Amino acid sequence: MDRKFTWQEQRMTTPDGVYRVLRTAILNGTVPPGEQLRETHIAADLGISRSPLREALTKLEEEGLVVKVPFRGSFVVEVSARDVAEIASVRVLVEPYAAELSAPTLRGPERLRLKQTIEELYRATDTNDIPASIDAHLRFHRLFYEFSGNTALHNMWNGWENKLRLYLAVDHRTYSDLHEIAVEHEKLAELALAGDFDAFRQEMVSQFQNALHEEPLQQKSPQQT
Repeated sequence: MDRKFTWQEQRMTTPDGVYRVLRTAILNGTVPPGEQLRETHIAADLGISRSPLREALTKLEEEGLVVKVPFRGSFVVEVSARDVAEIASVRVLVEPYAAELSAPTLRGPERLRLKQTIEELYRATDTNDIPASIDAHLRFHRLFYEFSGNTALHNMWNGWENKLRLYLAVDHRTYSDLHEIAVEHEKLAELALAGDFDAFRQEMVSQFQNALHEEPLQQKSPQQT
C-alpha cells in the first residue's frame, strides 16, 4: 500500500529534513515493517527531487531501519517477535551486570542524565509521541551499557538497538497506557541506584514477559548457564 507523507515541520527539501519525515513515519507506524518505500511516490508526495530522498534512504539504511534490495527497491526492515525474544533472553542476563557496573557513575556524575532521560520518557509517553518515547526508551537502557566501562557489553547493545527500535515502533502501540512504560523504567532506575540488581533482573523479566506476550523467559543466572 502506498502512503501519503506530510511535512511535520516547515517544508524542507534537504536530505536531513526528508530523513526526519521518513524516520518518523517508520517509527510511528505510518509505514509498517516490510513495506516498500517507493521513491517516485514519496518524492511526489513531498514535492522533492530524487537526490535528497536517496540520501535520506541511505542514512536510514545505515541506521538499520531500511534495507535496499537490488532491482526491487527500499523496504522497512522487519523484526520478528522471536528476534526480540532471543535478544531479551540475553539481556536479562547481561543488563543487570551492565547496571551494576554503571551504577557508581549513574549515582554520581551522570545521575542528572539518567533523571533527564526518565523525564523525557514521561513527557513523550504522556503526549503519545511514539517516536520520541522510543528514542527515550532506548536511550535509558543504553546508559547502563555506555557507562559500564565494558566494551563487549557496549558493542552488544549497539548490535541490538536498531532491531529493538523497529520492534518498539509496533509494540508501543499495543500499550493501552503509554505512561506505564515510563513508570516501569523509573522503577528500573530506582532499583539500579539502590544496588538491588536481583530485583532489577526480576523487574526486567516481568516487563519483557508483558511486552512479548510469551511464555516466561528462562531465569537462569549467569552461573547456571
